[in-house]
Amino acid sequence: MRHTVSTWTAATLLALGAATVAIAQPAGYTGPSNAPKAAVQGTYSGPSNVPLMTVKQLLDTGRDEQPARLQGRIVSFEGNERYTFEDATGRIIVEIDDEDFPAGQTVSAEQRVELVGEFDKGLRKTEFEVDRVILLP
Repeated sequence: MRHTVSTWTAATLLALGAATVAIAQPAGYTGPSNAPKAAVQGTYSGPSNVPLMTVKQLLDTGRDEQPARLQGRIVSFEGNERYTFEDATGRIIVEIDDEDFPAGQTVSAEQRVELVGEFDKGLRKTEFEVDRVILLP
């Protein structure tokens, strides 16, 4: 009986692992995952006191954990929820969780977006942690 339980457990874990792989972000930049999400959340669309900055301003004067907004394009997927973001003043690595992309919409490298988030300035890495991606016209 112990062999049957072990076989069943191994088969179950293998099946769960396969399901996890099926919903992972694909290699290359193609925008957000099309995997189903648990729930669709509404978002606030009114005015904000979070400053709109350029990449250059953020890199030159930004403080660790400073909230900011950036406008430009996500130009490439680097893996592990990291993307390269670009505006007219420069580029920065941004971290975007799948659920922070607009629900039900694909973001291409040509689409202008606004990123709302927090600057992460460390000794070994500098990046922008995104809380929300907003599509711009």
